[in-house]
Amino acid sequence: MTETESTGRRHTRDDVARTALRILDDHGLPDLTMRRLASALDVQPSALYWHFPNKQTLLAELADRIVANGRPALASRAGSTARVEGGAAPTTSTAPADTTAPGWMHATRTEAASLRDALLAYRDGAEVVSSTFALGLGSTEAVDRLASAVALGGFDDDTSRRAATALLHFILGHVSHEQQRMQYDSIGVLAAGAAVSPLDEDDPAAAFGFGVDLLVGGLEFSRSRR
Repeated sequence: MTETESTGRRHTRDDVARTALRILDDHGLPDLTMRRLASALDVQPSALYWHFPNKQTLLAELADRIVANGRPALASRAGSTARVEGGAAPTTSTAPADTTAPGWMHATRTEAASLRDALLAYRDGAEVVSSTFALGLGSTEAVDRLASAVALGGFDDDTSRRAATALLHFILGHVSHEQQRMQYDSIGVLAAGAAVSPLDEDDPAAAFGFGVDLLVGGLEFSRSRR
């Protein structure tokens, strides 16, 4: 057994991923380097490649864990909160309380809300998931969950998948903007008197819900025109 194999086996793949998530949450994505991760685990950087062949596959693993952390059974209860970085106040869950809408619409809103909560639970969570999604790495759980919710409305597989992808693009973009604003605010780099939209920064959960409603409502409207 080589020295790299020996040190690599001192920690499991789960140990490496958990430590990487902690560094991500404490320091942010730019400071999540293989060298810093190896130092935290008290191994040589080369030992990490026993578990992950490159940083992209490590980030894909983190993205999968971030998404899995927001399954509706755990995250969609009305009034639940998601921890955000920088000591900011918890963000109220956007899981809808209105259950009078058609089942598929309620399910889709709930899935979108739980994914938002999951992304906000980790510093730079949206950026990690977005970059992994763009590279075609990691699992397809986020799209699968959204597509399954849309399909409850009787839409065909292709429509459900396309709608889910559009929704995920919106979710990732919106949360990425939220997290950037929170980080800038926490370090005091926002310009004094900078314009703040009441539908955006004052109540990002409401702004998010409004955007999801536009997409879901538009999908329902498109069906009514057939």
